[in-house]
Amino acid sequence: MITLERGVTFILGGARSGKSSFAEGLIEASGLHAVYLATGRAWDDEMSERIGQHKQRRGSSWTTIEEPLDLVGVLQSECTGNRAVLIDCLTLWLTNLMMSEKDIETETARLVAALPTFKGATVLVSNEVGLGIVPENRMARDFRDHAGRLHQAVAAAAAQVYFVAAGLPLKMKG
Repeated sequence: MITLERGVTFILGGARSGKSSFAEGLIEASGLHAVYLATGRAWDDEMSERIGQHKQRRGSSWTTIEEPLDLVGVLQSECTGNRAVLIDCLTLWLTNLMMSEKDIETETARLVAALPTFKGATVLVSNEVGLGIVPENRMARDFRDHAGRLHQAVAAAAAQVYFVAAGLPLKMKG
């Protein structure tokens, strides 16, 4: 049985790999107050539907905070000793930063520097996007490159790292 430890846990996987369900299960089994930090924005009806499905799956026992950009600010107020915070997901956060023309390197460094200061348990979920072909356009290549650097930095700071495929978690670190 996999249990959530205090500190930082990083969960990577492809789209619909089961990474969010795995992360939610870790937090629910921890007995800590569950906080869901949602980075996604409902740009269209399909995304609204996805967000609704995630909320329904979690149920009312979770506190949900929607924050597309300032992860560190929210985490500094929410990561206390009796809480487990799930950030879902870093690639949507990265998209928001890019669309808002934020400095990606600065925001990544800010997040990674703050991670060790949080109390309780912090779980970060992200889509692994570096396993496919080289994207054909510059923005997509920039996104893939930013995501790769972000993932390396978060994985280095995390106590535990899992890769999820087909609903099966593979422990990579910790």
